[in-house]
Amino acid sequence: MTNSLVASPARSAAEEALLDAAEVLLLEVGHAGVTTRRLAEKAGINHGLVHYYFGSIENLLVRTLDRFTERLIERQRALYASDAPFLEKWRTAMRYLEEDAQYQKVWCELQALAWNRPELRDGVARVNAEWRGVLLEAFAPAREELAIDVPLEALVTLVMTFNEGIFLERLSGVTEGHRELLGWIEQWLSS
Repeated sequence: MTNSLVASPARSAAEEALLDAAEVLLLEVGHAGVTTRRLAEKAGINHGLVHYYFGSIENLLVRTLDRFTERLIERQRALYASDAPFLEKWRTAMRYLEEDAQYQKVWCELQALAWNRPELRDGVARVNAEWRGVLLEAFAPAREELAIDVPLEALVTLVMTFNEGIFLERLSGVTEGHRELLGWIEQWLSS
């Protein structure tokens, strides 16, 4: 969150440059390698502006996750709002899971940071709640359409946990059994 309600164009540009730099650094060096000087250098601005605009590196990193999430949630809502059959929506979502390795790394980096930084947990929990909301909206009609006899909250928790497990393994270089599991789920959804 910024210090003023209405940011000047120069301030907005500097904040965006810092958010872009944070995204790149989270991917390149992880949260442990993100420093004020490194952020400022990557963004091409004075290092004092990091804390002036965001209060702390941690606040900047949570805002980076928020911004990244906003882009993807818009895409997911559009996908699930389409008239396509649920199986096609599932296939597209799984393709997104393959394509969004950058987001997955940023998400996991900031989850790990929040494990030891209670002040960041609210930001991570907020992002998790946004994704949960998208999936609750998406799976409510799908649960009826496919006659899935699992409570909606349990189904969404299963899907979220499944997705996180997949991308945690992928980030660790493990892909064994993923194709088979996804194939089995697709076959089950088709039947």
